[in-house]
Amino acid sequence: MSDKKKKKGLQMPSTPVLLFIIIVAVTICTYIIPAGTYERYTDEVSGYTVVDPLSYTRVEQSPVNPFQMIVSIPEGFVAVGNIIFLIGFGFFWAYSAMQSGALNAAINKLLRSRARDSKYFIPICMLIFAVAGSTYGELETVYGLVPIFVALAIALGYDAIVGLCMCFVGVATGFASATTNAYTIGVAQSIAELPLFSGLGFRWIIFFLQYALMTLLVMRYAARVKADPSKSLVAGEDFSSFTLDIDEDTVFTGRHKIILLSMLCTVGVIVYGSLKLGFWINEMSAVFIISALVISVIAGFRPEQIKDNFITAYKEIAIGMIVVGMARAILIIMQKGVIIDTVVHALSSLMTGLGSIGSSISMLVAQNIINFFIPSGSGQATAIMPIMVPLGDLAGVSRQTTVLAYQFGDGYSNMLWPTCSVATMCGIGKIPLNKWYKFFIPVYACCFALQVVLIVIATLIGY
Repeated sequence: MSDKKKKKGLQMPSTPVLLFIIIVAVTICTYIIPAGTYERYTDEVSGYTVVDPLSYTRVEQSPVNPFQMIVSIPEGFVAVGNIIFLIGFGFFWAYSAMQSGALNAAINKLLRSRARDSKYFIPICMLIFAVAGSTYGELETVYGLVPIFVALAIALGYDAIVGLCMCFVGVATGFASATTNAYTIGVAQSIAELPLFSGLGFRWIIFFLQYALMTLLVMRYAARVKADPSKSLVAGEDFSSFTLDIDEDTVFTGRHKIILLSMLCTVGVIVYGSLKLGFWINEMSAVFIISALVISVIAGFRPEQIKDNFITAYKEIAIGMIVVGMARAILIIMQKGVIIDTVVHALSSLMTGLGSIGSSISMLVAQNIINFFIPSGSGQATAIMPIMVPLGDLAGVSRQTTVLAYQFGDGYSNMLWPTCSVATMCGIGKIPLNKWYKFFIPVYACCFALQVVLIVIATLIGY
């Protein structure tokens, strides 16, 4: 009994509790960290709102009191309301497909084929998403696909973490190895006055190196889980909503094929709309709603059953929506406390007098930390590049390498900081953040070490 109590006392808090602890900690920081701001202006050439790197000034301290801290939580939910609804409608889409039996039948057929034991299934999925993240900046669209890949991974004998890796880690790795991502590389190079997508050859080398390392680490974990499910870091967690009823007698019918084809078309419409039609969060939500209704009609669901599926889907994914709102509250508190620019200024000040190699590595470290405070890729570029470019020039770091440090910092830390997309992805996949960190922090350390080597090489060759 005493051993059980001891183990219970050592348990990490759940994701919402962990986020609330961070909310309290950040609120305390608004009393400790001096308030300060940079002046911002609109660049006439690019049209971006950028920071004047010489304009940092201290302002009156704006500590966030306990009541304002609590108010920031509903404000966080309102600020990301479109994302919360995207998660709900996306899961309604996936849940409708699960209830139709199409995914069950398709996966059952997969399990009867050689693909069940194929060593290439996971790396192929990760490669597809990595290319998407690297080239046209895929990231948010993956929200709706997380439940499907979690269910697929569990059915194949892996766990939810492997499912999340197949889609989210794949796309985030590509995002960190951006080749032609207009949202990150495009904006950063524009501010740094570099030719658009210049230095592409070296970035493709970086892409394949980072993809190879990440895939190796994920495959190592996946093989361990498949050999012994008790080795799973999420063993004992409830993933019943992602469990598919697999029956050897299940027939993969024409109706199932039509449903899967409609799901593939849904992803295609979202990708095309994002690239060509200016689709964003609300448009993607609308596509998921339409597709869910189409699937329901094809599956022969009655209106009341569609309603029940909708309610059940929202109930099952509620924790993911809560996590997103609480994560945004962290940013709102930092904005109210006017401490974000102070942190950026302090980090940039640490880079002076370190030489070219030391400065480039410091940029990499700083960018990883800054991503906690400014999780938007393009937002971080417009806020940070005007500061980093002159610092790099003074230290003898090429502007291309400065952009590379920013690119790395806005990549893997998206899978680390709770203010970034990892909180959303884990919430959708019902993976507790503490369990995710137990898996990802060693992975992150390996990937960060590779990035340091790549940054040093880029500095030495004058990239």
